[in-house]
Amino acid sequence: MTRRLFGTNGVRGIVNSEMSIELAMDLGRAIGTALGGRLAIGMDSRISGEMLKCAVSAGLMSTGVKVFDLGMLPTPALQYYVKARKLDGGVVITASHNPPEFNGIKCIAADGTEMAREDEERIERIFFDRSFVVKEWDRVGSLHHQSDAPNLYLDSIVRHVDKDAIRKASMTVVVDCANGAGSITTPRLLELLGVRAITLNCNPQGTFPGRPSEPTEESLSDLIALVKKTSADLGIAHDGDADRTIFIDENGAFVHGDRSLALIARSIVKSRGGGLVVTPVSTSRCVEDAVIAIGGQVKYTKVGAPIVARVMKSTNAVFGGEENGGLIFPEHQYCRDGLMTVAKMLEIISKEGRLSSLLNEIPRYSLIKGKVECRNGIKQDVMAQLCDRFREKAIDTTDGIKIFFDDGWVLIRPSGTEPIFRLIVEGVTEANAKRYFAEFKTMLHEIIQSVNG
Repeated sequence: MTRRLFGTNGVRGIVNSEMSIELAMDLGRAIGTALGGRLAIGMDSRISGEMLKCAVSAGLMSTGVKVFDLGMLPTPALQYYVKARKLDGGVVITASHNPPEFNGIKCIAADGTEMAREDEERIERIFFDRSFVVKEWDRVGSLHHQSDAPNLYLDSIVRHVDKDAIRKASMTVVVDCANGAGSITTPRLLELLGVRAITLNCNPQGTFPGRPSEPTEESLSDLIALVKKTSADLGIAHDGDADRTIFIDENGAFVHGDRSLALIARSIVKSRGGGLVVTPVSTSRCVEDAVIAIGGQVKYTKVGAPIVARVMKSTNAVFGGEENGGLIFPEHQYCRDGLMTVAKMLEIISKEGRLSSLLNEIPRYSLIKGKVECRNGIKQDVMAQLCDRFREKAIDTTDGIKIFFDDGWVLIRPSGTEPIFRLIVEGVTEANAKRYFAEFKTMLHEIIQSVNG
């Protein structure tokens, strides 16, 4: 296809610019034409959420779809509802961690997973060809407001952890929901688990006044300070739609997503007496080290939560996830789930000890990420040169090219949605990582210039 709507996480853009109500309504028509039947729709806390939800819903109903409006809720709560109620799919109005002027439209498959790329392509063809199947006046769809989705979702999470152990630990946590959709559910989850919660930015506000919706070390300074001030056992931070979670340990230290992924993976594999963990090639080596040390296995995939989830399903993996805090628990559902991540981390701490001590047992590496501009038309030629240059090295071409060294690795992969190459480098030490990053960024610039002529 020469034209593309969907990026790695739905269709996104600035509201009333790229993300217009006309686009939203036509995309609703395309989704309804492709999927039909009964579809759920929900949104995060963004100001434009209701506007776009109404536009998409109108498009869906014009094709005869029965729409279940779940209101404001985390993305994984809608995904669980689609699976549990055996619907034909769903739509989430969210731009996740993007700034508040952005919004997006994400499609959910009937099994609750993020929609596969081939199904998105089918929707794109209908959208661009304008081959919508709209119904006669007496066969249009209907809208049904549902209020049971959050409780249905929370009940499943509580069933999948040892709530008695968590309650017995009498923990205090500070939770920062970024004024996003997690505000609807995370404080309630903590209450159900018997955890004392000090809340920060837990009132839904579509401008994200408390902090940016991306949970970075810089944006979580208030959370870090409050964890220290209150001597809390844990700090918890979501992104805007609460499909990801980042933690702060009891000392106020920021925990990178690859390390929480490694810690939870180790705990799950240990409790199962082995098992497979699935994660993208961009994930830190600390995950593989932690899992293999206790008899588990790791399988690497292309970057993207939908890809990880589908490989987990096909391989019967016990756990999986990405290094950005998006973790997948198959016993609950096959998608990134920020609240399930919270509950599992609380269970681990309640049984195994303080987070800082547990993290000290996880190997530590230095990871650096960057990007290099490159027009889309020459990406394949650049990749061919890279593969030829490193054909004598130990490499992995699962997604882009990953080159292994004794003291680290380098991953170069073309973005599927932007005119850039992504460059990720990991070293045994920070000095190793900085050296490889500088060398490979310069080399990538030179190859791109050479291909450009």
